[in-house]
Amino acid sequence: MPLIVLFFAVLSLISLLQEAETDFQDLGKLLLGGVLAAVAIAITFTVVRLKVRDKKPPTSSFISIADKAQK
Repeated sequence: MPLIVLFFAVLSLISLLQEAETDFQDLGKLLLGGVLAAVAIAITFTVVRLKVRDKKPPTSSFISIADKAQK
């Protein structure tokens, strides 16, 4: 679901940028803004992914068949 929202947000941003007339002086600012936005999104995605991973500890691939009552 969040991926769909992100997709539509990017499409709306692209449509807004296409309607604005820019000259060559503004292209550097747009490029820098795009790079900074991409870095911010990547950092946010990484932090969220790490927090979700910490909430769900990895399951063990080891299966014990010993009875705990015998110990």
